Amino acid sequence: MDADLVVVGGGLAGLVAATEVARKGKRVLLLEQEPYLGGQAFWSFGGLFLVDTPEQRRLGIRDSAELAQQDWFGAAGYDRPEDEWGRLLAQAYIQFAAGEMRAWLFFLGVRFFPVVGWAERGGGLATGHGNSVPRFHIVWGTGPGLLEPFLRRVEELKERGLLRVLLRHRVEEVLVEG
Repeated sequence: MDADLVVVGGGLAGLVAATEVARKGKRVLLLEQEPYLGGQAFWSFGGLFLVDTPEQRRLGIRDSAELAQQDWFGAAGYDRPEDEWGRLLAQAYIQFAAGEMRAWLFFLGVRFFPVVGWAERGGGLATGHGNSVPRFHIVWGTGPGLLEPFLRRVEELKERGLLRVLLRHRVEEVLVEG
């Protein structure tokens, strides 16, 4: 087996990574220990953390990347030097969730229920635990509806020989040489 990238885990994150890299012409091997792809996303309610969306604005919810970061950092703390990577990940995710994420998902065919809910309701302030405004966007079709465009891409990329999927393959160790 030869690949430019090996992705361990065929959940939503693994599917996104594998399909995005394969779409760029790289050969990808995707390993999943279960007999199906999708991981926990398949069984989920299909909710995503998005920031300052048309759905929020339609409901009169005022949101911004700055407020989302204040909420996230208020809950996470990030008060130690070893929190640096968590801080950077949070900032990058918030920028994506407030920027191109919704449009990218919409382009792929993902549609959202017109009501925004609370995944982690806070005290209504941006200084404590949880969110100060609703940000939980439900996908039409719940988890399977969210996975569908990525599973479709997997099949297309398999046909083109850019993606190989091995189900029921559990990775127990990663060896690095050279």
